[in-house]
Amino acid sequence: MVLDEFYKLNNNQRIPKVALGTWQVPNGTAKTAVAAAIDAGFRNIDTAIAYENEEGVGEGIRAGLAATGIHRESIFVSSKIPAEVKSYKEAEKNILESLVRLDCRHIDLMLIHAPKPWSEMNSPFKGREYYGENLEVWRAMEEAYVAGRFRAIGVSNFEIEDLDNIMEGCRIMPAVNQIRVHIGHVPTELIEYCHTNGILVQAYSPNATGRLAGIPEICAMAEKYGVSVPQLASRFVLQLGLLPIPKSASPEHIRQNANLDFEINLEDMGKLLAIKDL
Repeated sequence: MVLDEFYKLNNNQRIPKVALGTWQVPNGTAKTAVAAAIDAGFRNIDTAIAYENEEGVGEGIRAGLAATGIHRESIFVSSKIPAEVKSYKEAEKNILESLVRLDCRHIDLMLIHAPKPWSEMNSPFKGREYYGENLEVWRAMEEAYVAGRFRAIGVSNFEIEDLDNIMEGCRIMPAVNQIRVHIGHVPTELIEYCHTNGILVQAYSPNATGRLAGIPEICAMAEKYGVSVPQLASRFVLQLGLLPIPKSASPEHIRQNANLDFEINLEDMGKLLAIKDL
């Protein structure tokens, strides 16, 4: 079963190959969604401070552990320092508050959510790069990692130049870069760069926030394999050697998303890779 399989990070930590995403899942709903995911076999849960649902995620983890009888060490939990946090002191404060909200002794993976504040991420102008500020945040994360608060640290939405900046100034290499990857949007150069440098790529929005369901070619291929479009989308990401993060708050959809034990043949992978600009 795919949910029982792992990737190995560059610090030898194991991470389950598929994660439940909780973006846009309200705090009050997160407990039910996360508990349902653990019951369905998910062992990797992804949240972020900016999602404002860490408390609910933590409650869902504890409820899922109680219901299944598995140990906390079997669950891999990720969170993210907000994109707007760009100083050592702010990062340190957010780290401690995140641990309290999740009610965890440690967080398995902490990421910098983005290299720039969100208001500047899609600006048509080059603008400020925040290289020094990101290194300050990274220093706070390294110290928390050394102190045992994190099992691994990484980044999200970082481009090659942003990764270069971290790697040139770090003591501990980023283990992960979480980026948008889905059918119709495969940033090959960035993915290959990460692979070359031993950085695992996590793919958020593997279903393109629902847009794939509007593409007849993709729907027809999902029907061919007897799966849903989100299942096909996650399987596509897995076969690229990446870690998909399908998001759902519905227990029924969560159980469906857990079933990824099929294979897209090479010809069909080629057809999916030929789809562009979604």
